[in-house]
Amino acid sequence: MRIAAGIRGTKRAHRLSLIAAIGIGAMAFTGCSAINEQSTTRVYSASDGVRLDLGQLELRNVLIVSEATDAPGRVAGTFYNQSDSDITLTISGAAGSQTEIVVKPGTPTILGTTGDEHILSTVASAPGALEPLELRLSGASSETASLNVPVMDGTLKEYTNLIPTIAPSPEPTVAATDAATAEPTVDASAEATTAP
Repeated sequence: MRIAAGIRGTKRAHRLSLIAAIGIGAMAFTGCSAINEQSTTRVYSASDGVRLDLGQLELRNVLIVSEATDAPGRVAGTFYNQSDSDITLTISGAAGSQTEIVVKPGTPTILGTTGDEHILSTVASAPGALEPLELRLSGASSETASLNVPVMDGTLKEYTNLIPTIAPSPEPTVAATDAATAEPTVDASAEATTAP
């Protein structure tokens, strides 16, 4: 009987040590998430552009497509109006450049097509850098914010057709050139009447 009791005691000790080992292992595996940030709880932009919530306007994947420093830049992104009335977003950039976007409620306004004319006349930052923009809302609310927006060029295929081009200035016509260089003429009849 003593042998049977000893075997039973040994089995019990093995079970307790196995339970303790499982408990320590479970604490070790779950302890990592207790002290480290969980990436699924962090809000971030999973795209080339940046995001911002400004009053009742949500800006998503906002960026500028420009060919070079001091060149014009097309504003691209998606804008959601959460209010019941139109919101006008004024975007101001370098050297007084500015564009306005009217965002209607209920449907997203998507910028970033070749027919889209929301263009800043000057972008001070080179492609690959961040361009500081000033944002101002008018409509349901009048809020302002600053936002650093990435500048992209045509290196990536999806942005190649979005690079704005400067419209060529019209060539002066031949008649306008001749008129500008012509010497002034004197009316002979006017001279005849003034002579003594």
